[in-house]
Amino acid sequence: MSYVRPLLRFAAVCSAATLLALPLALLSAPGYAGTALIQLGSAPTEVGSDTYQNGTTIFTAYRAGIRPDGGADGVGYAAYNKQQGTWTNGSLGGITTAQGGAYGAVADVRVAYSLSGYNIWLIATLVTGGPGGTSAILVSRSIDDGRTFYKPVTAATGQLTGLWFACDFSFQTSCYLGYTVRDAGNVMRMRVSGSAGLSWGPEQGTADNATGFGRRAVAQTNGTVVVPYVATTGELRAFRSTNFGASWEPSVRISDVQHHTVAGGLNTNTLPSVDADYYGRLFVAWSDCRYRTGCAANDIVFSKSTDGTVWTAPARVPIDPATGTADHFLPALGVDRTSYYPASTRLGLAYYSYPNAGCTASTCQLQVGFVSSTNGGASWSAPVQLAGPMSLAWLTNTPQGRTVGDAFSTDVAWGGNAFPVVSVASAQVGGAFKQAMVVPAAGLAITGGADVLVPPTAPTHLNAVALSSSSAGMSWFDNDSNESGFAVERCRGVGCTNFAQIAVNGTDDSSFTDTGLTGHTSYSYRVRAFNAAGSSAYSNTATITTN
Repeated sequence: MSYVRPLLRFAAVCSAATLLALPLALLSAPGYAGTALIQLGSAPTEVGSDTYQNGTTIFTAYRAGIRPDGGADGVGYAAYNKQQGTWTNGSLGGITTAQGGAYGAVADVRVAYSLSGYNIWLIATLVTGGPGGTSAILVSRSIDDGRTFYKPVTAATGQLTGLWFACDFSFQTSCYLGYTVRDAGNVMRMRVSGSAGLSWGPEQGTADNATGFGRRAVAQTNGTVVVPYVATTGELRAFRSTNFGASWEPSVRISDVQHHTVAGGLNTNTLPSVDADYYGRLFVAWSDCRYRTGCAANDIVFSKSTDGTVWTAPARVPIDPATGTADHFLPALGVDRTSYYPASTRLGLAYYSYPNAGCTASTCQLQVGFVSSTNGGASWSAPVQLAGPMSLAWLTNTPQGRTVGDAFSTDVAWGGNAFPVVSVASAQVGGAFKQAMVVPAAGLAITGGADVLVPPTAPTHLNAVALSSSSAGMSWFDNDSNESGFAVERCRGVGCTNFAQIAVNGTDDSSFTDTGLTGHTSYSYRVRAFNAAGSSAYSNTATITTN
C-alpha cells in the first residue's frame, strides 16, 4: 500500500524529567479493511509494538529509528482516547545516547498500567551498548495518562534479552518484570515492584530454573501471574506465581512447536502472544505448521487455560484452507477483557503472512491480515487484509534479516473494536526507508465467528443450607450464557454417591428449594448446566443435615 508520511515534530524535553507529547497528525490513506490507518510516529523506520488498555485509553510503544545493527535509536509511544476518538504521541527521552541517555540502542519495549497511587502508565525498555557492553532494563513512568514521562529508573542490568512486563489490578498493585540472562544459559529471571516501578526487588527464578524467552505475561486480580514462553528446547511452556511474585512455580508444558522457516530471510520467531478475559481465562497464540503436509507453511494456532497450568490442545485458526500455500506468522492476539462468558469471549487476531510460503527474498509479498471471533475461538471471521503487499526490500535490514519487529500487539477496547499496531513499509524514496507503525483509526469491529453451540461451562460455588426439618435451600454461580437450564441432583446419607436428578431449573435460574425431606438426615447436592450440545461438568458437592 502507499501512503504519505506526515511531518511530526516532537517538543523538546520540558525539564530533566518530562517530555511533552503533541497531538498526532493523521494518515488518510484507506486500509484494505475499509478503514483509515493512522501513522503513529515520524522516524524513518519503526518496528515492533506492545499495547495495553485501561478504561478508555489504549497505550502503545514501539522501537523507532532502526539501525543496520538491529538496534533502535529510541522509543516512540502513542495513546488512544476512546471517548474522544483521538490519538496523541511522543517519544521517550533519557534512553539512548541519541536522546541523552547512557546506552547505545533500544532492543525491546513493553508497556503496562498500574492502579497504584496515580494510575500510572509504564514503559519498560531493554537497552544495549552500556558500560562494558552491558544491557539494562529501564522503566519510565507517567502519572498523567501518558502525556509526560519521568526519567527512567534502572530495574535490572547484565546480559539481558527476552523482556516481558505486567502489573496486576489487585489490592497490592504489584508490577512484574521478566527477562532472560544470556550469559547464564538463557535462564529466566523476574523482579517485582510494589511501588509502581519506582524500585524493584531482588532477582528470582522459577522452582525449576526455567530457561527460554518470554514476550508477555498476564497478571490477574488474585495475585496470580502467568508467563508463557518459548523454552530453549523449542517447546512452548508457562510458569506462574500465585502469591504476587513472592515465589515462582515450576514451569509446565503448553505444547510442542512445529515451525516452518519463513522464506525470504525475514526475521520471525515463535514467541507466543497472550491475553486474558474478564476472569483471567488465558489465550495463547503462536505460528505452527502441524496442520500442513510436510510442514510446508505455518498457521496460527492457539491454546486456552483457566489457571496457567492445564492447557487445551492447540487449535488451528482457519484463516485459509490447510491445503493452501499461504504462510502465517508473528501473531498478535487481543482479548476483550470485559468478556464474561467463555462462549461469548471476543478475540481479535492480527498476523503477517505470505500468499506463497515458497517465495524468495525477491518475490515474497508481505501482508498484514486480521480475523476475529465472538465465541472464544470456536469459529472465526473471514480474513481481511489490512496492509500490503510489501516487498521485503522495503523493510529495514538487520543482522537477523529484514524485519517488522520481533513481535507486535493487538488490544481490544472494552466492549469495542480491536486495535492492532503494526509495522508497514512502502517503496524507498531516494534510498530512504519509509517504514512506520500504523493502526486502524477507529479500530476493527469484532463481528466474526458464527454462533457455534458448545456445552455450557460448569456452575460453581454451590452452597446449600438446611431451612427446616423438611427443606433445604441452595444457590450457585451461573458461569455461562448459553445454558438451556440446570439439572439438580441429590443423594441421601453420609458419604453418599448415588445421586439422582430431582429438579430442572430454567435458563439463568441459579437457586432451588428442596422440600419433603426427612428430619435429622444428611443430604448431598450437585448441579450441572445443559443445552442442546450436551451437559457441563458437575459443580462442587454441597452437603446439609436437616433440623
